[in-house]
Amino acid sequence: MRATNPGFVPDSPFQRRLTPEWLEFFETFPKAELHCHLLGTIRKETFEDLVRESNAPVTQAEIDEFFTRGEKPVGVLRIFRALEAHILTKPAMLKRITLEHLEAAASHGVRYIELFWNWTGLKHAMSYEAAQSAIVEGLREGEGRYGIVGRLVPAVDREALPEDAVELVEAMCAHREPEVIGLGIDYRETNHEPENFWKAFFMAKQAGFHITLHAGEFGEHWRNVETSMDLLGAERIDHGYTITDNPELMRRACDRGMTFAVVPTNSYYLRTFTDDEWAERHPIRAMKAAGLKLFPNSDDPTMHHVNIAESWRIMFEYLGFSLADLREMLEASIESAWVSDEEKARWRELWLPEFDALAAKLPALD
Repeated sequence: MRATNPGFVPDSPFQRRLTPEWLEFFETFPKAELHCHLLGTIRKETFEDLVRESNAPVTQAEIDEFFTRGEKPVGVLRIFRALEAHILTKPAMLKRITLEHLEAAASHGVRYIELFWNWTGLKHAMSYEAAQSAIVEGLREGEGRYGIVGRLVPAVDREALPEDAVELVEAMCAHREPEVIGLGIDYRETNHEPENFWKAFFMAKQAGFHITLHAGEFGEHWRNVETSMDLLGAERIDHGYTITDNPELMRRACDRGMTFAVVPTNSYYLRTFTDDEWAERHPIRAMKAAGLKLFPNSDDPTMHHVNIAESWRIMFEYLGFSLADLREMLEASIESAWVSDEEKARWRELWLPEFDALAAKLPALD
């Protein structure tokens, strides 16, 4: 493995040797990050501080293990559960995590970010209103400090009850803030089908919130993607990889202009493919070849040991996509952001020429 290899991805037959100018390009061009979990951004030193502050029953050895990502990485959901159960005891902790990630994301070229967060696992420790207020305060301060616009997407905990999801949407409606723009769903997909939560998504849609769902993430059946699209009103899909098992569904997604917020360092495929298979067989490649609109995201950056700039770089350096492909992905991310049409038009006018100007200065690769 090369020292600069991000996220412990395997070497690839498409691998390119990038010069410092290319590395700087990936750090610099303007980006929208639309698939990032707030708790997956926590820095290790912050985690340690919060464990001490809350006097949580978490050892240093456990913390070290949480922040270790091996060649065949395990998932990160156990870390989120520890945060929810024992560590996050004050709303101010959420504000700190928010501010710290806005600073980090801005340093990697992010101009706009939508953050997922889960309240269900935290409601034993704090009210929805208090938690949301702390995060929103962090978003507002972060915009002033770092020039990055942040928005918030509460997410259904699919390992909890459908009634908990309804309670979440009721709280979103009762304590509405302009920064809170949509409803998502995450946690373990296996045996937790999206249709179980139909009522919460119908309520959110009726209340004017945008809709996205994690589906097809853990190798689960393509019907989860179909259900998200056709029943629950998803405007975009998070992950969505198993759609490649159903060519007809891919055609329908293409016709509809559905976009997919993908994660090249997704743990499932790093774990289940051999190193020789990973790059060639990654479903992201088949999704793009089928004409689906997609763009890379960091998901849980400090847990995956990857930042957003590296996520984009993996698409080029390891998965074989071209600069023209990346430009299309940048357009897809702009189109997928939950902002006004006027804002999207402004970003196209500013971001795409900036991408082109930076790309034009890049030296040829060997």
